Amino acid sequence: MTPAPAPVPARTPVPGPPAAPPRVLTIAGSDSGGGAGIQADLKTMLELGVHGMSAIVAVTAQNSLGVHGVWDLPVAAVRGQIRAVVDDIGVDAVKTGMLSSASLVALVAREVDRVDAPLVVDPVGVSKHGDPLLAPDAVDVLRRELLPRATIVTPNVDEVRLLTGVDVRDAADLPGAAAAVLELGPRWVLVKGGHLPGDAVDLLTDGVTELVLRGPRLDRRHTHGTGCTLASAIAARLALGDTPQRAARAAKEFVSGALAAGFPLGGGIGPVDHGYRHRR
Repeated sequence: MTPAPAPVPARTPVPGPPAAPPRVLTIAGSDSGGGAGIQADLKTMLELGVHGMSAIVAVTAQNSLGVHGVWDLPVAAVRGQIRAVVDDIGVDAVKTGMLSSASLVALVAREVDRVDAPLVVDPVGVSKHGDPLLAPDAVDVLRRELLPRATIVTPNVDEVRLLTGVDVRDAADLPGAAAAVLELGPRWVLVKGGHLPGDAVDLLTDGVTELVLRGPRLDRRHTHGTGCTLASAIAARLALGDTPQRAARAAKEFVSGALAAGFPLGGGIGPVDHGYRHRR
């Protein structure tokens, strides 16, 4: 009797490569101390589940004590970085931070017109230590050319004053400040009230809908990178498909946790902890 043939083992399907996560491009300055700027942006994006990409516009010599030097990259170098990413990889959201000079602001405004994706503008004017990061002649270019292209702009109260001349002394002034920024053309504005007394209150509005984001005032010294982190978190959540309201709420929650876990580094102001979820 002829023996029955041995059964052929079933083939295990070979899985294909996983789908790429949403892609977010940050256009900002580098922070050699690792707490803010491009470094904070990429850490935030990784934590929130998106693929972070970068176009560096300036290099800073920076640590916990302050900014000791700023060197702008040539316009052609910044343009080359942006186009290398956009033309091959693609972009689901863009975040801008420190842009330094009028020529760089104008370039970024032109380049984001080539991208069909939400744009989050963090209008960085000064560092946490009070060092200027935006040339005086760049402010008007920021107002005229970049803010009208923004999906969300995220000024703190000092940046509101720089952009509009409006003083914000307490939370009751936030609606007026937001209205003044909206006149410059962004679709939404998130005015950050972290520098005000009392609870940490931010206001998100498009002029019709308002969302108040309120958190406890944390007595923390180590706050370096909060603004960069918030704007990057919003961009990440927009890339994941959130509405502006959901993105702002999730970003506020992430920054609050990172701020609560901020740690000492060097002899000055330490950074927020972008990886706090892993270190709990």
